Amino acid sequence: MAKRAYLLDMDGVLVRGNTPVPGAQEFITRLTERGIPFLIITNNPFYTPRDLQHRLSTQGLQVSEQHIYTAAMATAQFLAHQRPGGTAFVIGEAGLTSALHDVGYIITSVNPDYVVLGETFAYNFEQVTQAVRLVAAGARFIATNPDVSGPAEQGIVPACGAMAALIEKATGIAPYFIGKPNPLMMRSALNYLNVHSEETTMVGDRMDTDIISGIEAGMETILVLTGITRQEDIERFSYRPTRVVASVAAIELE
Repeated sequence: MAKRAYLLDMDGVLVRGNTPVPGAQEFITRLTERGIPFLIITNNPFYTPRDLQHRLSTQGLQVSEQHIYTAAMATAQFLAHQRPGGTAFVIGEAGLTSALHDVGYIITSVNPDYVVLGETFAYNFEQVTQAVRLVAAGARFIATNPDVSGPAEQGIVPACGAMAALIEKATGIAPYFIGKPNPLMMRSALNYLNVHSEETTMVGDRMDTDIISGIEAGMETILVLTGITRQEDIERFSYRPTRVVASVAAIELE
């Protein structure tokens, strides 16, 4: 029998802030030593897999970049299948621009096929204005993820979903979001890992993104209680995970 594969959310499952979840490294080590296919998947489009690998290593979690899959990578794969060799006007950081270059996309502000919105450390009003004008002129509107805010040392900051709402309000055109909870993100990760949904488990800490997208992609799901969703929150949802465990340390590998 083929070994069951695993898709793992990052924040709240393997790390909390800048600290690894207790037992997370041991879980990754067990997966690696047993040759079990797995990917760490994240809506974070800021960084390339190599950047994220380094970031995780400085936090005490050792994992190879080949085991990291981002919403930026899923976005690039989606565009490559929709319109191979296309063009895009991009608002985002290296994680997004590198992924688009890797699939042969040209980044331009001259009559682009797409406006692609990701996360950036400093949203530029002139760039946003240009994105609004290009979408209004007919460019297709894609956004890496629907998260409306993210954490920062000083408090929350507006994220991709919030900026997408601004562009949508100005143009009347809604974006197509690639990242979780869109099950397309799960399907893209499964294809990247070359595994089937029926033999894959999605491990996440959020019912409204990780678990629902895993269910809609046809996977077994495990909710860990080290992140956003608490035990008492589960009953509020009309769907349930396959299993609920305290943390990844409690997951028994198949």
